[in-house]
Amino acid sequence: TPSGRILPAHESSEGLGLNASVVRVLEAFRDDTSSGLFDLAARSFSGGLPPQLAYWRGFASRYLGDICHTPAGTNHMDPVPAPAPADIAELILSAPPMPGAEYLTADVLAGLWTSLDEWLRRAAANAGGLEAFLEAHAPAWKQVGRVCFHLAENKKDPAYPFAFLATYAPRLSATAHVRYQPLGRALQEFAGERNRKALVHLLTPVQKASEKSDLVRGLVESGDLYHPLAWTADEAYRFLQEVPLYAESGLLVRLPDWWTRRSRPQVAVRIGSQARSLLGADAVLDFRVETVVGGAALTQAEVRQLLAGSDGLVFLKGQWVEVDHARLSEALEHWKRLEERVGPGGVSFAEGMRLLAGAPTELAEAVGPDAASWTFVDAGPWLKDVLSRLRAPEKIEAGRTAADRGAVGLSATLRHYQETGVRWLRLLAGLGLGACLADDMGLGKTLQVLALLLLLRKEKAGPSLLVLPASLLANWKAEIERFTPELRAVFLHPSFGPSAGAGARTAGPPPNIDTADVVLTSYGMLDRQPELEARTWALVVLDEAQAIKNPGARQTKAVKRLRARARIALTGTPVENRLSDLWSLFDFLCPGLLGSASRFKQFAKELEKRDGERYAPLRRLVQPYILRRLKTDRSVVADLPDKTVVPAYCGLTKVQAALYKSVVDDLADALQTKEGMKRRGLILATLLKLKQVCNHPSQLRGDDGWAPEESGKFARLREIAEEIASRQGRVLVFTQFRETTEPLASFLAGLFGRTGLVLHGQTPVKERQELVKAFQADDGPPFFVLSLKAGGVGLNLTAASHVIHFDRWWNPAVENQATDRAFRIGQKRNVLVHTFVCRGTVEEKIDQLITEKMALARDLIEGGAESTLTEMPDEELMKTVALDIERARME
Repeated sequence: TPSGRILPAHESSEGLGLNASVVRVLEAFRDDTSSGLFDLAARSFSGGLPPQLAYWRGFASRYLGDICHTPAGTNHMDPVPAPAPADIAELILSAPPMPGAEYLTADVLAGLWTSLDEWLRRAAANAGGLEAFLEAHAPAWKQVGRVCFHLAENKKDPAYPFAFLATYAPRLSATAHVRYQPLGRALQEFAGERNRKALVHLLTPVQKASEKSDLVRGLVESGDLYHPLAWTADEAYRFLQEVPLYAESGLLVRLPDWWTRRSRPQVAVRIGSQARSLLGADAVLDFRVETVVGGAALTQAEVRQLLAGSDGLVFLKGQWVEVDHARLSEALEHWKRLEERVGPGGVSFAEGMRLLAGAPTELAEAVGPDAASWTFVDAGPWLKDVLSRLRAPEKIEAGRTAADRGAVGLSATLRHYQETGVRWLRLLAGLGLGACLADDMGLGKTLQVLALLLLLRKEKAGPSLLVLPASLLANWKAEIERFTPELRAVFLHPSFGPSAGAGARTAGPPPNIDTADVVLTSYGMLDRQPELEARTWALVVLDEAQAIKNPGARQTKAVKRLRARARIALTGTPVENRLSDLWSLFDFLCPGLLGSASRFKQFAKELEKRDGERYAPLRRLVQPYILRRLKTDRSVVADLPDKTVVPAYCGLTKVQAALYKSVVDDLADALQTKEGMKRRGLILATLLKLKQVCNHPSQLRGDDGWAPEESGKFARLREIAEEIASRQGRVLVFTQFRETTEPLASFLAGLFGRTGLVLHGQTPVKERQELVKAFQADDGPPFFVLSLKAGGVGLNLTAASHVIHFDRWWNPAVENQATDRAFRIGQKRNVLVHTFVCRGTVEEKIDQLITEKMALARDLIEGGAESTLTEMPDEELMKTVALDIERARME
């Protein structure tokens, strides 16, 4: 969750087909994260675990492994330090897809580790010590007094260059450190029948190892186990090969650092040393294979000498290295075959990126795991520099963003993270690569793209195409007029009139496109404009790119037929929650990078089978092309306004449009016979009906239908709420109609997967504070639907960072009061306010009056829009309420 807790994604485990052990673990997580982690590591499971639970089990098991290395015999336990930063980073990289994965940071993982440590040490103290606690709750983890095998270098004796010693840790030292003593001392310390049980317990792991190892059996039978020994390199290597067996038997092993680093000759594969002007599907990267030791390349003669010798430890270039001829030869043969296959030209861009990410070139067969450990793949100097800038956009040098004086025409000052975003987009576009800008809602994705389009205009790159939901066309038009008025924009959609041949089915480019900087159209219009596929665009941008998550959908196929020198996808929805969504998105952004759909599916299955770092290759593969900043990031929050108001334009369905026209026609007829107060009453009643029609036809009809597909506002609400839900955000939804609250709550419950809260005028006063308390809880309901009058004042609802005005009060003061339920003292997040406006209706015209005519706006604030409309002449009134059917269309 955003607060760093681990919770099941579903409120209930019923009906999910989980076994009883998994269900108990999920219930433990609901009670307490640390309890859930311990329970997950302590239990045994039949049939395996889902990837998310397997990941958290691995995390908790790592902690228990560390604490069980601490000797028993005292009730005092020092805190177990969290893994090193590099290990934490690796843990984050290996996390599988899960809701809220974007909140998994180094601080969060370290905090989870610390919380688990405090919880377990407290529980152990209450149980009488770690031994007693593990005996009762996790017998598999019980460890008391560990025998340790030590291997060290003996540089004074070339014939016997290694020394062996078996030790044990009987207790914590006075300084709370483990004190190892020669194992022979144990025979003295535990002498006598009284200590026989302790001695047997101490030596049981040695007995287990001797049953599996001829080496240990010989040491035990000869008694050499209890004395220091000098070993040859062959004896030391035999020991080193059996280290995993000793660990399985319950023994600790201490080894030289060079063995921990696994020093060995390796096949080094370097990709992309030579600069390229363009990358992408058609690019080729240079490819070189060589054999190295500790970073130093070996000559062909040295390699032949290694392969001609015996397996084991070899002292080479001033260090001990492991040589396994079969594995080294297998790795060399594998990469040499690939080198011969690709020829002097090199590997394709997609193959090179896969290799660097640790994935097989064809996302199918890979070099075996044994051979893979004898290989490393690295980017050459040029490609390494490019990838480092893609992965760390803040390091991209300034000088070519729209914030600079060179790109005139931007009527705004970009914030620091927006400048970074423009530089990043410009870098990828210049390289011909696809970019996914996945900034949080409200961080200005639109502005960053407009700044990039200004740069392309200056460079005379030619027209770019922007594809988006029809409901967002008006938003983009308003943003272009506000921030980039010099940008030549053409809208290909009926709601913007007959511009540039919108909807034409004839061949040839529509007029004005050649001179445009950007062409904007909707997903639904692509199939009606085949001429858009006939040209190569400078840039194709998809807004709300989750619209192409279904690869089989007609609009997805239409989008992927578009040709462009570079591609950008804008989405606030996490791209890693569902692997199929990720594939479809990258099939547009970087065609070929993730292979075909069937091959990618097989690749994903192979990742799930991995023992460690399951999803690391996939994350490394897509990471350079995704930029996401969150409002929860302090480096971003510090530069953001506290409250941002954005209009959410909606269309009308055919049912709404017909009803709206009927209401307007009735008003026109009735105005002929009404005057004075009756006329005012008629107008107010008509305005009420028009508001109801804009909300949903069922509100005017008075039926209980409320089918979401009949309302443009419900469609827009779905888009916004799904993004909020994907971020585990919280939202307040205001409506002035009590009868609208329950249908809205029912609709939102389906989107969030959880029930929310409802408050209106008929909610008993004594219940209201309980509702507020429930919503303000750390893991409270995700949404709160309120009627404007009942919930507009007096409530503290700072758990929400989004506010939606589903229908307008037409009085900014009243709306601001409602917004301030979330935006008030105690609010630690930025508040994004969405005001719903139906295009082509009286809602849009009143919104324009409020925002554009400040003098009239003051009157509206004081008297309300309804009172102003009642005083308008008939002709002006009818123009205001008339339906502009083209602008109101949803398609």
